[in-house]
Amino acid sequence: MVILELAFTATPERLAARPAHRSFLARLHEEGRLLAAGPWADDSGALLVFTGERAEVERVLEADPYYRTPGVEVARVREWAPVVGPAR
Repeated sequence: MVILELAFTATPERLAARPAHRSFLARLHEEGRLLAAGPWADDSGALLVFTGERAEVERVLEADPYYRTPGVEVARVREWAPVVGPAR
């Protein structure tokens, strides 16, 4: 699995791009490529949990323009090996 952490600022561009980004994420979830995603409670960023390999996440970052939108920063991408919970 791969964890993607985002940091946000409250720019109009980010807020305008969010609906299309969430639709993109919903499709990834339906396809089984995204386990979970959502913003921090204070909307300062978000966490996304991908079921694939890091190369797959890199392709997602290229395909979704949200990650290049002002106000969105990819803070961290890390591979993760959970020992409890769903294994993909």
